[in-house]
Amino acid sequence: MIIRPITDKDLEVLFQIAEESGPGFTSLMPNRDALARKISRSIASFERKVISPGDEHYLFVLEDESTGDILGTTGIEANAGHTRPLYHFRRNTVTHHSRDLDLRRSVETLTRCNHYTGYSEICSLYLRPEFRQANAGKLLSRVRFLFMALHPERFSHKIIAEMRGVSDASGQSPFWNWLNTHFVDMEFGQATHLVGSGYTDFIDELMPSHPLYTCLMSPQARAVLSEVHSQTRPALRILEAEGFQHKGFIDLFDAGPTVECALADIRSVRVSSECRVRVADPCSGMGSGYDCTRHIQNEPTLITNAGVADFRATITSEVSEQSDALTISPALAKKLRLENGNLSRILPLSQRAPAQTQNTATELSYAY
Repeated sequence: MIIRPITDKDLEVLFQIAEESGPGFTSLMPNRDALARKISRSIASFERKVISPGDEHYLFVLEDESTGDILGTTGIEANAGHTRPLYHFRRNTVTHHSRDLDLRRSVETLTRCNHYTGYSEICSLYLRPEFRQANAGKLLSRVRFLFMALHPERFSHKIIAEMRGVSDASGQSPFWNWLNTHFVDMEFGQATHLVGSGYTDFIDELMPSHPLYTCLMSPQARAVLSEVHSQTRPALRILEAEGFQHKGFIDLFDAGPTVECALADIRSVRVSSECRVRVADPCSGMGSGYDCTRHIQNEPTLITNAGVADFRATITSEVSEQSDALTISPALAKKLRLENGNLSRILPLSQRAPAQTQNTATELSYAY
């Protein structure tokens, strides 16, 4: 499995992924022209020299090099809200108090805001159902953190992820159904299509700007506030293990939670390390009586090169850490476009956060 930047040749499979992902996956919409523009923007972003985050969008694909199959996608928006507003509802508690009558009542409200403007956003993570296998989801999720650690000038100091909210197989969102009944005469699929296509003017024109009292919502709408889609739960668990937290901001359309973490505090950024590469057999030059297995990492390790437009990453169990370098095989070096003395970044996947489960069921589904 190799992570690489998306290219023009990936348009058709990206369209298939956009169709597979279903309603609510607004970062990839099944429109070939829009997807072609997204690919062109990503290619230009990888090739651009950057000293501070602008309107760059980085889209990666996960490829099986032996078959050429594209297993999934993952992306980063360098500066969310840069070209169009990024709206959320903020969950607040309001207290009404009458001192004379000695009465007090606290109620929850939702208030529209664009609090996260200027933050970097991880997005477009989708692992195709037929390719869900050990470590594939972890690679798609965590590779972005290593890319950001290698190139911090391209990103904000704080990172967010908008998690996909609850909707059913037919694309019905309980939260949107309530909004649709009282405020916006538009189907959920149409609303998410407009947002995915970049049109957000209708939010200012039609969506309520005044606080909404959640106690007046339907029980079905209240029940899904800050809840995630069933296909998104594994991805959320990985982000929570990385240090991401939900601070009360939810999506305008499906009420899915947005989670956030400072870039420097993301666990994969803190735990990963940079090292120089030595290209050779990991056991070469060790002598006839040397036990090589003690120095080869048998646990899965995420390894990347330090490139941008030629960025590559994979997971391997055959690297050897020594005091002066990381020794990798010529075959792996070729896949990662690494040469002797090049810089790489590595993340041992065996070092788990305490709250993270070791259950391999977390590889079953990923989408947000």
